[in-house]
Amino acid sequence: MHQLDIVLPCYNPTEDWHIAVVEQFKRLKPHIPDDITIQLFIVNDGSVKNWNEDKLNYIRHHIPDAHLVSYAINRGKGYALRYGVAQCNGDYIIYTDIDFPYTTASMSSVFHALKLGADIVAGNRAKDYYDQMPKTRIYISKFLKRIIKLLLGLRFTDTQCGLKGFNQQGKSLFLSTTINRYLFDLEFIFQASKREDIKMIPVAVELRNDIVFSRMNLKILISESLNFIKILFKRNA
Repeated sequence: MHQLDIVLPCYNPTEDWHIAVVEQFKRLKPHIPDDITIQLFIVNDGSVKNWNEDKLNYIRHHIPDAHLVSYAINRGKGYALRYGVAQCNGDYIIYTDIDFPYTTASMSSVFHALKLGADIVAGNRAKDYYDQMPKTRIYISKFLKRIIKLLLGLRFTDTQCGLKGFNQQGKSLFLSTTINRYLFDLEFIFQASKREDIKMIPVAVELRNDIVFSRMNLKILISESLNFIKILFKRNA
């Protein structure tokens, strides 16, 4: 029997995050073949609110074999995902955000692309995705896509989509990334694009209608600009 591992990073989630996780996990299960075991990994990235035993027990009750791991200091989404992925043994691994922002059909599409032989599957957000975004995020996202195409020459310009999957070969590459915060996605896709032995494909994905975006942190934007420069240096090395 094959196994699918789903990894969710978690940092200061909303009050009812635990209820949403259980609901979305149960919605996904019927879309995955019966011969595939699904394991859930949630990584607490040093949250200081809304991570407590009552919420964890709720998840344990509804998803008894869920893996709930935690560390005290916030390290960033990239670090949290590497921490969780390192503990996965599944044939296939999918990561997304704690609120399961993408539709069940989108997650199912990523899984089936992996099952058909892709090493890495990168979600590619539809144009109407931007209709649901705050203006600041729209400008940043579109600017980053143009810069990626211009300076890095990547075919996959939607590197920041928060839904990706990979097999064990893709896992090894993912664990070799070093960026701890948001641009780990770009680093991962950039490294994969240089490997002729890696089969990486895009899959169209859509957001759920009820998703609310958080505000962008200026300090993180500045630090990520430095990480982007590091990736540029790797390109020219």
